[in-house]
Amino acid sequence: MSNPLQPLAELLQLQRRMRALDSRDSLAFFMVNETHRLTNYRQAILWDGGADKLAAASGVSSLDSHAPFCRGFAALCRQWQQTCHKIAAVGAKDLSAADSQFWQEYLPEHGLWIPLPHLGKERAMSLILLKDAPWSEPEKVLLEQLADAYGHAWQSLSHQGKRRQSAPRIKRKGLVAGVVLALIMLIPVRQSVLAPAEVVANKPTILRAPLSGVVDVLAVKPNQPVVKDQVLVSLDARELLNQRENARQQSASAEAQYRQAQQMALSDADAKAQLAVLASRRQQTQSEMKFVESQLARMELKSPRDGIVIFDNATDLLGRSVSVGERIMMVADPSDAQLEIQLPAGDAIALEKGAEVRLFLNVAPNSRQNATLTQIGYRATPDAENVMAYRLLAEFNQPEAVVRVGLKGTAKIYGERTVLIAYLMRKPWSSLRVWLGV
Repeated sequence: MSNPLQPLAELLQLQRRMRALDSRDSLAFFMVNETHRLTNYRQAILWDGGADKLAAASGVSSLDSHAPFCRGFAALCRQWQQTCHKIAAVGAKDLSAADSQFWQEYLPEHGLWIPLPHLGKERAMSLILLKDAPWSEPEKVLLEQLADAYGHAWQSLSHQGKRRQSAPRIKRKGLVAGVVLALIMLIPVRQSVLAPAEVVANKPTILRAPLSGVVDVLAVKPNQPVVKDQVLVSLDARELLNQRENARQQSASAEAQYRQAQQMALSDADAKAQLAVLASRRQQTQSEMKFVESQLARMELKSPRDGIVIFDNATDLLGRSVSVGERIMMVADPSDAQLEIQLPAGDAIALEKGAEVRLFLNVAPNSRQNATLTQIGYRATPDAENVMAYRLLAEFNQPEAVVRVGLKGTAKIYGERTVLIAYLMRKPWSSLRVWLGV
């Protein structure tokens, strides 16, 4: 004889085991498979009314919502959810002809609709048990008690319930984070901007072409030290040498004619009358001779001071045709250098003379050179890369040996103080204003 208390013991055992579950997925698997310990059935299906889908089924690990069985059974569950609000027996006799045919094809004859309490309409859950024999009243009573425990367990494992419990804490954390962020954004910082920079000579002496000609001899190399009056460049003087030879011959001829007329003037009145003309011609040829010689002397460009010569490329300069006044090279004091900065117009900030400048040279990126802003260009002009930029000049506070003319790097220029949010939003706000046109 079977023990009449055995079903009650199974009910208590199931309730104890479900309390050890830690997720809704594990509870759904438990409901469709372990309920078999309390009562025999062929199939169990869990319906999630809130999500409008089948949540689990006995004997399978996952469900394909697009399968014919799942679509057909989900349609039946929607009907029962509207009409059955408590535990009730369901079967093919209560369905339409099409649904009844579906039932007879896939399902056992007797089914039991078991809603789970404590969940509400928005999260309605129901357990459907199916078997070949009719459901007895004792089975319904036990299953109703078990459904109450299932509903309570599902409610306790609900993520929505957890979110509601933690909502005040999340609100407080969000409020604190917002206040901290606002305070951080109000921290005063110094505006700064990065721009390409180059070490250039301060007050260099520019050597320009005194005459039109071709560079014939280049006696120095770029950045070579030179002394005052040292020959740096010689222009091609062949044409002037020819002119000097012609002028010398003309001067000698005029001198000979003048001397001959001077001797004949003692006895010939006509020769005496030509003497003044010949003297003027002799003086003219001598002046032409001196002029050509002075031009020849200017064909050699000498250094006006001690220092170093600055020019780009000796190969490009040698043989180049130059015009009067064209710059050929510069001579500068290597110890007297300044910093030239090309500040892009799009990155410009409010700057004043005396602003702090820090230079990081490409050859020594781990050290910085301090400088002071001395000149600010009043308008932007295209730089070497055809970018509109302001030309800034700065003087080094204490130039070191590593700083020499021609070195390049990146300069960081500091402006006025402002709050952090204004510093971060300066460029986005400028772009937004241009885009909006305000």
